[in-house]
Amino acid sequence: MKKIFYLVFLILGCKISIAQQKPYYTQYILNNYILNPAVTGIENYVDLKVSRRNQWNGLDGAPVTSYITIHGPIGKADNRTTATSFEQTGDNPYKSKVLESSEPATAHHGIGMTAISDKTGYINRTTVCASYAYHMPISTSTLISAGFMAGITNVSMDKSKIVWGSLNPNDPAIGINSGEIAKTMPEFGAGLWLYGKDFFLGTSVLNIVPGKFRFVTNDKYGDSFHPHFFLQGGYRFFLSDDISVLPSFAIQQISPLPTFIHANVKMQYQDLLWIGGGYRIKDELSGMALMTGINLGHKLNIGYSYNSSVSQRLNTYVGNTHEFVIGLVLGNKGSDSCPKNVW
Repeated sequence: MKKIFYLVFLILGCKISIAQQKPYYTQYILNNYILNPAVTGIENYVDLKVSRRNQWNGLDGAPVTSYITIHGPIGKADNRTTATSFEQTGDNPYKSKVLESSEPATAHHGIGMTAISDKTGYINRTTVCASYAYHMPISTSTLISAGFMAGITNVSMDKSKIVWGSLNPNDPAIGINSGEIAKTMPEFGAGLWLYGKDFFLGTSVLNIVPGKFRFVTNDKYGDSFHPHFFLQGGYRFFLSDDISVLPSFAIQQISPLPTFIHANVKMQYQDLLWIGGGYRIKDELSGMALMTGINLGHKLNIGYSYNSSVSQRLNTYVGNTHEFVIGLVLGNKGSDSCPKNVW
């Protein structure tokens, strides 16, 4: 029975990975930039993040996603914070909110780069992109930014990992005879981001230009790159001077799949540590998530999430999911030893 399930998993995994080219991130709130290029350069420092996600831990060929992102501002003259920012002295974001309430927002630019590796079974997908954003104040307390990203995505197949068993290995869909096992396509994305001290609302589209994906030249085989649409939002409020709560959501739409809704909440103590939880609606394979994070020395920050499927039948086979996000702050304007923003 396990062999049958594994075979079905591989078949469905290939179909889903082609239809849904972009991986899923539990801790999107720690790095909104990974989903929306309009976030490029939003803070007062260069933000470097590295992440690794092991989905369905223990299952051979299960998805493994890794990424590295880096982005920073150009010409940012103010010290304004956002809903996901730390206070400059590193201990009380509520005081920063009050002290900066009269500081006028200024326009600035942002640039960044992203590299993503997403592996499922014998399918490898690698994306490298550069991004640019322009941030413009629309009031004394609110800004809007528009961003664009461009790069390439390479999809390849490692034939040595395919176990055919009693099946026919001469599958024309993967170029078993021609040796064509890779495809490189252009990657474009765009987004908008409306934000203030305690809220954000953004929309973006990735894979903005659809295209045909195939390992062979025969038009009969292959699938298309579909645009991925995202809508994100969140609002931070304070329970006390030291404790804040940030509920957020991310809605994801990829035709012809159903709409996915990701709902998260994060409770933070000062600028030191946080805990949270999440739930992904319309996807039993993701289900519920527990999250936690800590800021070490106000330069290094670490986030961890644990996902479990809501389906007990699936838990018997697929295992749970672990995701790590590590961030590094470079060149903070306020203080090199105690930055105001770490994730």
